Amino acid sequence: MPDSLVIIPTYNEKENIEKIIRKVFSLPHLFHILIIDDGSPDGTAQIVKQLQGEYNGHLFIEERKGKLGLGTAYIHGFKWALAHDYDYIFEMDADFSHNPEDLIRLRSACVEGADVSIGSRYIKGVNVVNWPMGRVLMSYFASVYVRFITGIDIQDATAGFKCYKKRVLETINFDKVKFVGYAFQIEMKFTAIKHGFKVVEVPIIFTDRTEGTSKMSSGIFKEAFLGVIQLKINSWFRNYK
Repeated sequence: MPDSLVIIPTYNEKENIEKIIRKVFSLPHLFHILIIDDGSPDGTAQIVKQLQGEYNGHLFIEERKGKLGLGTAYIHGFKWALAHDYDYIFEMDADFSHNPEDLIRLRSACVEGADVSIGSRYIKGVNVVNWPMGRVLMSYFASVYVRFITGIDIQDATAGFKCYKKRVLETINFDKVKFVGYAFQIEMKFTAIKHGFKVVEVPIIFTDRTEGTSKMSSGIFKEAFLGVIQLKINSWFRNYK
């Protein structure tokens, strides 16, 4: 059985989903894929189900009713991954902003000693393509802000392209993960570091989506801004084993 599972949350990704699935399955290392679809009205789930016949036993889908948030989608996927005993569990977007070929590099970083590897946009300068300058600055300084408040030494604190070793997800208590949006990515990194896991950043080039619609909103940024302070305060009263 393959040791690696790529979790891809989807909501209205019919333009991208078949292409991203085929690209992952074309890689030299065999990855399984788990799609977590939040009731996409555009038929994303139906496309995945059609492809399951072609990639029997390698492609899986979990369907949920309505938009329940990115964080809960990943936690649903993490629990599924642990139940099926994968050693390396990945987070990746469906829209090609994350290059599937970098899955190989993220996995290698964990094989070579990292507990969590992060596809980092900012570890070697700013490697973002097709974003307006305002959004680049907002994202970059969000990571500066996170480092300042939390004290974690991560250049790309909001990154959503990651590989976890199984033991990290076995250790983190998902019931205590509070955030469901943008802040979820920060919280998972912070919690992994507080538990003493080794987190490594792997430089990637992030390319904004060319098809489909972005899910970013001002509410997501607000959750992240206030959530980081709450995260730090809560950590003072929490015992990380």
